[in-house]
Amino acid sequence: MIEELAKAGHDVTWAGNWPSDPGDEQILEIAYNEERVLITLDKDFGELAILQGKSHRGIIRIVNFSVRAQGQISLFILKKYHDQLQNRAIITVDPNKVRIREEGA
Repeated sequence: MIEELAKAGHDVTWAGNWPSDPGDEQILEIAYNEERVLITLDKDFGELAILQGKSHRGIIRIVNFSVRAQGQISLFILKKYHDQLQNRAIITVDPNKVRIREEGA
């Protein structure tokens, strides 16, 4: 996925390359400070944003896609829902649907 996003011109960083895992709250804060959309498989980031009101620059949660498909679906969502992500939407995508939670909803 990382390579596909980078080849498409996206500035990508992967927390898996960091020397240690700082935890979900810190990852979300780093993404916010670096003005990055966070792409994840983990529902905890959405919960941090919704339930705890943590700041973010947009979150995409990918559910039930193969590793091979994750890059392409990420590119599709980044392009199709660019405006919503710019407005800090939380988007959950699975093979059957896309759910968008707008900021303040």
